[in-house]
Amino acid sequence: MIMDDLEFRLYLKIDIVQLDLWIEQGWLIPETSGGQRQFRDADVARARLILDLMGNMGVNEAGVDIVMELVDELHGLRGTMGRLMTAIGKQERDVQRRLFESLEEIDRF
Repeated sequence: MIMDDLEFRLYLKIDIVQLDLWIEQGWLIPETSGGQRQFRDADVARARLILDLMGNMGVNEAGVDIVMELVDELHGLRGTMGRLMTAIGKQERDVQRRLFESLEEIDRF
């Protein structure tokens, strides 16, 4: 689902000042098309997280900044892990076995 500024703000019940701050902080990075900002499902999920952090949990802006950085890092690591697993899956069975055995050895220490 793609939403423009107004739809996004109405859906989340936030004002333009709040939205502009979140974008300025880099917590949301909407796509732009024809000079209009467009928000996707991932933006909605991030905005809900921000609302929960700042509202229900009482986290300040600095805390939200840290949490959003960690969310982005985690997302990046998940992507890297997925690519790594795909690469391992393309290896011969013997190579796969040795890699997994190496992981088991590392886990023991």
